[in-house]
Amino acid sequence: MNYLAHAYLSFGNEEILLGNMISDFVKGKKQFLYPPVVHKGILLHRAIDDFTDTHQVTRQAKTVFKSEYGLYSGAFIDVVYDHFLATEKTIFASNDELYRFSQTTYSQLERLRSEMPSNFEQMFYYMQSQNWLYGYHTRQGIYRSFGGLVKRAAYLQDSGPAAKIFDEHYTFLQRCFEAFWEELRSFAFDKMQQLLSDHLA
Repeated sequence: MNYLAHAYLSFGNEEILLGNMISDFVKGKKQFLYPPVVHKGILLHRAIDDFTDTHQVTRQAKTVFKSEYGLYSGAFIDVVYDHFLATEKTIFASNDELYRFSQTTYSQLERLRSEMPSNFEQMFYYMQSQNWLYGYHTRQGIYRSFGGLVKRAAYLQDSGPAAKIFDEHYTFLQRCFEAFWEELRSFAFDKMQQLLSDHLA
């Protein structure tokens, strides 16, 4: 899952949110340098990613990107899933609701800016100023995200085929998300409760 999903699957807990959002920027033993609940958010992010990557539906979804992008297929699916989350009316009833969620998320993260690793803080500036979380609901926003993914990847050069694949397989990918999302949401909520219970024990 990408940034919108990780924000949503923090269930309003600010410290969990921060950990969930910075996890990919925290390597090795550095995870233990963060406050306990932020660390639980880091662990939640990794559990969500593992659940997503190994799920049968995600494996099926990856096949449409596989021939063009190989091992990077999962990264493109993460972005695709955020699009369908952003456009799912049972989750965000309107674009205004999605916009409010994005602004609330940025405000929560701002309050914990002092805890951010520097590499995430630099990226967060662009996330907030360009409102990435809100932008996922448009196809143009997804194309931009594909472009950013290619720019950051060592062995990719062109996001054009990804946009074409996304458009051609849109309905199939949407059905994959719909078949998968509720199971992921339930897993993430239960995992967060477990992690927080372990913290309090």
